Amino acid sequence: MAAVTDEPAIRRGPAPGRLGNSIFKGFSLGSGIVIVVLLGLVAGFLLYRSLPAILASREQLEGVGFMQGRDLLSYVLPLAFGTVLSSAIALIVAVPLSIGIALFISHYAPRRLAQGLGYLVDLLAAIPSVVFGLWGVAFLMPLVGPVFAWLSENMGWFPPFSDYQAPARNLATAGLVLAVMILPIITATIREVFLQTPTLHEEASLALGATRWEMIRQAVLPFGRSGIISAAMLGMGRALGETMAVLLVLSPGFVINFFVLQPGQHQSIAANIASQLPEASGLGVDVLIATGLFLFLLTFFVNLAARAIIARRAEFSGAN
Repeated sequence: MAAVTDEPAIRRGPAPGRLGNSIFKGFSLGSGIVIVVLLGLVAGFLLYRSLPAILASREQLEGVGFMQGRDLLSYVLPLAFGTVLSSAIALIVAVPLSIGIALFISHYAPRRLAQGLGYLVDLLAAIPSVVFGLWGVAFLMPLVGPVFAWLSENMGWFPPFSDYQAPARNLATAGLVLAVMILPIITATIREVFLQTPTLHEEASLALGATRWEMIRQAVLPFGRSGIISAAMLGMGRALGETMAVLLVLSPGFVINFFVLQPGQHQSIAANIASQLPEASGLGVDVLIATGLFLFLLTFFVNLAARAIIARRAEFSGAN
């Protein structure tokens, strides 16, 4: 007769995957901390280097040639206005086009054509910004010049379209170039959101007798609403910080107005930094870094507002 022992037949050992889970958790936590630290370092650097310009008196700032006797606030506000206005023009043009392209790729185009169009849209995002700027100067400006002239002649009573002056080195052209630049980012994001629409929602709408457009309006667009807002904010973040394309296309100015067809009226923060920094020194560099701090805060609060909008609309997006 076999002896009876008190030892269990199966011995306890380390849980499978415990080490891997710990490593992955630590790596994820460390990556999140690195992002926060990097953001804090950038903000700290901008704030530290901006303090001399922020605390400088008007007499000290008069020694900075490119400020032309302005104080810091009077210098930053026109740049911020031009930055926001050009980005708004880009969003007005790019978002409807992106929604249409994303819907065509996800719900209308044949499979092979949709794949090819998806690759082309993604390829646009890889083109350097300086190439977009050269394209805007060599191709877009002669193309939109007659259109701007017609708008100014027939709709000049509306301030944004009044008093067009050739060539088209104005904020409207810069906004169109930015729209083309942010189009692939917005389109790719919206396309992926539309493709995640639950098939049962689409089939239920079609089964009730809806046309394809009615199905899209009832099922796809409500589901992708928060994704559309997120994509638009991603595109706006790209447009707010764009430098070379705006620098090549836009004739700069420091005026706060809505005459987007007139050259020499507006300038963006990033393009102004790129144009003035090579010849700046001393307090002038601190002034440009202060404008960079303003752009940093502007993009931060724009994205913060976007997250708040998305959170308010999350329960209506269909993602729940």
